[in-house]
Amino acid sequence: MTIQAKAAPGARLLNAADHTLIMIDFQSQMAFATKSIDAVNLRTNAALVANAAKTFNVSTILTTVAEKSFSGPMFDEITTTFPGQAMLDRTSMNTWEDAAVIADVNRIAKKRIVLCGLWTSVCIVGPALSALDQGFEVYVIADACGDVSTEAHDRAMDRMVQAGAQPMTSLQYLLELQRDWARGETYEATTGIAKKLGGAYGLGVTYAKTMFNAAEGH
Repeated sequence: MTIQAKAAPGARLLNAADHTLIMIDFQSQMAFATKSIDAVNLRTNAALVANAAKTFNVSTILTTVAEKSFSGPMFDEITTTFPGQAMLDRTSMNTWEDAAVIADVNRIAKKRIVLCGLWTSVCIVGPALSALDQGFEVYVIADACGDVSTEAHDRAMDRMVQAGAQPMTSLQYLLELQRDWARGETYEATTGIAKKLGGAYGLGVTYAKTMFNAAEGH
């Protein structure tokens, strides 16, 4: 049987309409003990993910744990991107055991769940394994997660991947949503996010546009 290629995206690629993004516990107290990624990179990557989701109108849930009594507010980089959106505050370490979060997941009704937050081994493993067990497809944005040690983060990622979760990175998330530079309605926003938050890649975009007026896909 001959296999024939088609100019079409694979079914495993994310698009803006097919998933719910859950950003979990990006809070001061959680960040203080995070050692697997430094705070600057963590905040930048969280901002990149939030801005990507906002640009592409991704269904997004923001949740905190013990915000008023212990863990503090969610990062400004996220709350300013979603002004006025309620933080679903929990007592449970496992987001998937919180009735308010699950009500939102069911209201949105997407079969794919994308997770990021603190800490990887507790607040991300819990909902990842729980969602997988209930038949959802789960993606984890690894560099927008962090833990008390590199070992803790890596073993948590291993555990989720072995259970069926698909790992990705924050810049990958943005570019997978754009996927075609000819998609003009989000082109400027995507390259703008990359220039501001995309590290060395963003510098390259800035250089090319400034020096040569370059544009991808044109």
